[in-house]
Amino acid sequence: MKFEIENLTVYFPYEHIYPEQYQYMMELKRALDAKGHCLLEMPTGTGKTITLLSLITSYQLSDSSVGKLIYCTRTVHEMEKVLAELRLLNDYQQKELGSAPKILALGLSSRKNLCINEKIRSANSRESVDAGCRKLTASWVRALAVDNPNIETCQFFENYDKQGAEAIMPPGVYTLQELRSFGRSKGWCPYFLARHMIQFANIVVYNYQYLLDPKVAGIISREMQKECIVVFDEAHNIDNVCIEALSVNIREQTLTGATRNITKMTEIVEKFKASDANRLRAEYNRLVEGLAQRSDLPISDTWIANPLLPDDIVKEAVPGNIRRAEHFLSVLRRLVQYLKIRLRTEDVQTEGLVPFVANINTQAGIDQKMLKFCYDRLHSLLVTLEITDTDEFLHIQTVCDFATLIGTYNHGFSIIIEPFDDRMPDVPDPILQLSCLDASLAIQPVFQRFQSVIITSGTLSPIDLYPRLLKFNPVISQTFTMSLTRDCLCPMVLTRGSDHLPLSTKFDMRSDPGVVRNYGRLLLEMVAAVPDGVVCFFVSYSYMDGIVNSWNEMGILKDIMQHKLVFIETQDVVETTLALDNYRRACDCGRGAVFFSVARGKVAEGIDFDRHYGRLVIMFGVPFQYTLSRILRARLDYLRETFQIKEGDFLTFDAVRQAAQCVGRVIRSKADYGMMIFADKRYSRHDKRSKLPGWILSHLGDAHLNLSTDMALHIAREFLRRMAQPYDKAGSGSKKTLLSQEDLEKMDGKTAIF
Repeated sequence: MKFEIENLTVYFPYEHIYPEQYQYMMELKRALDAKGHCLLEMPTGTGKTITLLSLITSYQLSDSSVGKLIYCTRTVHEMEKVLAELRLLNDYQQKELGSAPKILALGLSSRKNLCINEKIRSANSRESVDAGCRKLTASWVRALAVDNPNIETCQFFENYDKQGAEAIMPPGVYTLQELRSFGRSKGWCPYFLARHMIQFANIVVYNYQYLLDPKVAGIISREMQKECIVVFDEAHNIDNVCIEALSVNIREQTLTGATRNITKMTEIVEKFKASDANRLRAEYNRLVEGLAQRSDLPISDTWIANPLLPDDIVKEAVPGNIRRAEHFLSVLRRLVQYLKIRLRTEDVQTEGLVPFVANINTQAGIDQKMLKFCYDRLHSLLVTLEITDTDEFLHIQTVCDFATLIGTYNHGFSIIIEPFDDRMPDVPDPILQLSCLDASLAIQPVFQRFQSVIITSGTLSPIDLYPRLLKFNPVISQTFTMSLTRDCLCPMVLTRGSDHLPLSTKFDMRSDPGVVRNYGRLLLEMVAAVPDGVVCFFVSYSYMDGIVNSWNEMGILKDIMQHKLVFIETQDVVETTLALDNYRRACDCGRGAVFFSVARGKVAEGIDFDRHYGRLVIMFGVPFQYTLSRILRARLDYLRETFQIKEGDFLTFDAVRQAAQCVGRVIRSKADYGMMIFADKRYSRHDKRSKLPGWILSHLGDAHLNLSTDMALHIAREFLRRMAQPYDKAGSGSKKTLLSQEDLEKMDGKTAIF
């Protein structure tokens, strides 16, 4: 359908639109008109992706000055879903516009996902694929291959490079699979082709890291212009992604590997001194002139960028005392030795960056300026020494990233050294953590650089906390509810078992046999009454293991398996994928199944349990972070001192958004239906419950609070009986949930629907 929103013609590829989609488009357009940032929370299953794409592509068509759309997702699976929706939209726009300008949209991922050279892509890890590619495409390898045909190169990269500027893709929407297919048909490398085509594309879909992690963004996203519109989809955890992008962990294995790397580089330097001293001299002269990194490096030679934020990268010359390769390696050796000594502590140590850097200067004779240039100097040396097996040099890269960050910043970070994990105090496992405490550091360059950044998800409540955490002022901040003709959502708060004993995963109650038994009886009663799939989320892997063992000893697990098969998420990706596949097969064949999963795990974040795969989800407990974690304590202190965010407020906000994310897995469309049980007495408290998204709260009436197991069972049976009745999908009058083009034309575009 085609309709107008405030003089903008919007192309929407379906015959009907939900009222909340229309409202979402109106708010989004106002944010784009204001050239500002916005926060939008929209219920899951209401077509958020196609709403975003329809409005923004229509906006691009109406105004040629608007830049490209940069759509950021968390996973490859989400990227493919966005591109599939985009193809549907593109086909509709072509049909409506005829000979109008065609769009180019593509997804960009790692070499591991795009490489078509069978010898390279068969490697196990992403780092190995990157190194394998570099061994065949580095400029010096290719230069040697010109005279020596026995030196192997990548034919796909050679073919792509020969085409030069002629290597272009016709307009269209390309998924990763189609990029690979196009590369095979032309004999071109899809990875380097996609990187080249980003500058011509109207829409680019890629991972958050490509914008938020300076090490990647410095290579992939540096050419993006200010007029671009940036979307962070499923952005409820964006603060954690920002923190991870600027944090570094160093273990004993890292330092052992770094020592090995330094020894190998020293050997190569000695060889060059004997055979090709001019190369080292040329590098020294370049550094004297202030060119830490050559700006003319071929695309295949730049594999990782500076870990600093763009504004903090120094433009001055490398200090004289690390210009010579042997002097720089000596500094690195002293730094690694210093870090080894710091790791030998028997006590937990927390330190600010300023005293830590001062201590390095005193103990190892390495000043702040040398630390600041470690990354640039290492990168220059690896290129000069023509090192291709970059996966072997990851350890020294980690140490140099660490050095560069501590040499540049003096606030928003903390150094924490722990001799062992508190949960396993008998196992020595020392770790030195450079922990970023301020999520706003990584995302500030994005807010400053692009005129409109849209942060959206189904679970952004309480929405007013995000501007404080990320330090920005949204021009629009809005939460939308779900318009329904029937109440297909049934959230419940269960506070006690059938014997009226309180239920909770609080530390002092979680191992109580009465609580464990009541949780087991709850699940048993529900699997007997609820058809098809039931999903259970626990607060941690260790708690899930403990409670499942207890249920097994009590015989409850055996009783559950009389009704449904049981599958469990593990920390092994392959095992979990297999378990999910079999869970779906059990639901498909009518046997029914239960899936045990963990909040904050892979399943909680990216797997949908729509239709018969998830008729009920039970959240056992409140998924608080591990509150004894020193990193978490340091972050809480920082939030309190810098942003005046109370410790309890942040912990509750974080736990409830994870719980909402878990239970939201069961509703993926309005035709779907499902029940959500929050099984913990703490959810009955207003401070916890009020932080749930509005679209869940609107269905959580007083009659569904403070329930016992038998009351919840009664409500579940009544709900399932109602859902079995025929219903009007479109609704009527004020409860109309599907709007046609005719309905929209009758409405005044300037006013909200409800």
